[in-house]
Amino acid sequence: MSEQPLPIGPADIDAAARVIAPFAIRTPLLSFPVLNERVGAKVFLKPEMLQRTGSFKFRGAFNKVFSIPQDKRAGGVVAFSSGNHAQGVAAAAKILDMHATIVMPADAPLSKRERTKSYGADVVLYDRYNDDREAISRGIAEKRGATLVRPYDDPFVIAGQGTAGREIAEDMAALGLSPDIVVAPASGGGLIAGVATAVKARYPLAEIVVAEPEAFDDHGLSLTAGHREPHAPAGRTICDALMALIPGEMTFAINSKLLARGVTASDKEVGAAVSFAYHELKLVVEPGGAVGLAALLAGRLDVAGKNVVIVLSGGNVDADLFAELVA
Repeated sequence: MSEQPLPIGPADIDAAARVIAPFAIRTPLLSFPVLNERVGAKVFLKPEMLQRTGSFKFRGAFNKVFSIPQDKRAGGVVAFSSGNHAQGVAAAAKILDMHATIVMPADAPLSKRERTKSYGADVVLYDRYNDDREAISRGIAEKRGATLVRPYDDPFVIAGQGTAGREIAEDMAALGLSPDIVVAPASGGGLIAGVATAVKARYPLAEIVVAEPEAFDDHGLSLTAGHREPHAPAGRTICDALMALIPGEMTFAINSKLLARGVTASDKEVGAAVSFAYHELKLVVEPGGAVGLAALLAGRLDVAGKNVVIVLSGGNVDADLFAELVA
């Protein structure tokens, strides 16, 4: 029996790059001597907090919303998200003159809720620990004739996120370097699935590593088990963007084939990475966006003498929490 084809390929990411190019920011690769010297490697950071809406999520959200046929756009879009996907979908809908309703956890950072509203979206709150956000979102979409924009298990979303990996591959090639290790965080796994697809297409020997909070290591567990595994249900973390219970079905179909392994970082280590990025690199990174950097600084990766790329996935952090972490 032949293997099932993967949900997306490099051509899908190339198509997404053409769609988002007029609207998204092409974020650079940044390298800092202070970081290179500390870990003994050539490290490149992909600062997606500089992306439109403050995270990589705009890439996939816009690619998906743009794909909706004109005769289906009147009903608008519905999404469920703790904040970054919410803002990406809301911004994409605003650009394309569509209505957006976003279902968000009541404990999502206030800054993320307010920014989502600022794009003109309606926000519906739910209890993260007791309510079914997807069921709520499906109900709203059916009532309004809207399109549900999933945060990761959608080929247009994964391909859009993959444009970050495409840029990494192109920029490393322009520097005349090959990435030995590429690290990105995961919640449902859309970002790293897209990044892995793009990077492995150009650099098949590159190791793609998923970084997760200690209590939310479902990707690492799943890679070890060879099938989708949830993390421990009682987990808590300051990485609010990385709190999915289990990898997505579509994303894990990709990640199980392309990822090398998983690494984790504790909340304390993540906080230290947020502080390091601010004080030493002058970058504002949210906890979920800093987990790859945290794993690097904590020595969870064998990087000596290697070329390493770390995706900093977003910078949407509440001011009070940020002040506490960088104090």
